[in-house]
Amino acid sequence: MLCDLHTHSTASDGQYTPVELVRLAQERGLDVLALTDHDTVDGLEEAVQAGERAGIRVVRGIELSAREYPTFHILGYGFDPEAPALSALCRELKEGRDRRAPRIIAFLEEQGVHIPLSEVEELAGGQIVGRPHFAQVLVRHSYVSSNREAFDRYLDTEEFLRRVERPKPPAQVCVETIQAAGGKVSLAHPYQIGVDNEKLEAIVRELAGWGLDAIECFYPQHTLEQRDFYLSLVKKYGLHVTGGSDFHGEKVKPDIGLATLEVETDWLLS
Repeated sequence: MLCDLHTHSTASDGQYTPVELVRLAQERGLDVLALTDHDTVDGLEEAVQAGERAGIRVVRGIELSAREYPTFHILGYGFDPEAPALSALCRELKEGRDRRAPRIIAFLEEQGVHIPLSEVEELAGGQIVGRPHFAQVLVRHSYVSSNREAFDRYLDTEEFLRRVERPKPPAQVCVETIQAAGGKVSLAHPYQIGVDNEKLEAIVRELAGWGLDAIECFYPQHTLEQRDFYLSLVKKYGLHVTGGSDFHGEKVKPDIGLATLEVETDWLLS
């Protein structure tokens, strides 16, 4: 089956609604699509119902950010979206993002960048406000020419991460919360953690001890060498393989389209 197990919708920082995303997946010829919005389950039921109409298996997913590293993400699949601990964690993370938004505006003001928070919130459509929303508004106001430049110059610098970073749960909490909701757990885009192979293996070993099920081995930015190393970790620690595009839409990530990956999904869909 053709699948993409890492995508985002307007429920977090994606360009397309869950229904539109499923339609794109249908046009792409996908059999399985996982919606993995950041820190929220709000779009899942809409996507599942759209998938039933389109003949696509939509997996309920989420992408949680862990505190140990600036870009350390945990993917959850196939859980109960109404599980109490998961609901509480999503609520806490949304509140943290909401509190961060005015701090981002203040940080940008110090850099000589003046954009209205109301425009960012309008773009988010009442959902979770993320950095890609700020990036798009920076492009609109011609402070930068692309979302990538917005991150490189303002939203992903060491100073930004030091001064404006939001509270995040430890990785163990991310893993155990997904498990408690009946879900499966995968380590997202390992290269983004930014550590060498020895340290990454130590992280995987610790995550496996907490119940990690899989590693996202197939990802657009992974080199062949990185992919092969992640596949070796999967074999060594008895894990499964996941893969996905991290699709947000062309306005957010212009170079990333939906993936058509052939990975074994029986363990995930059972």
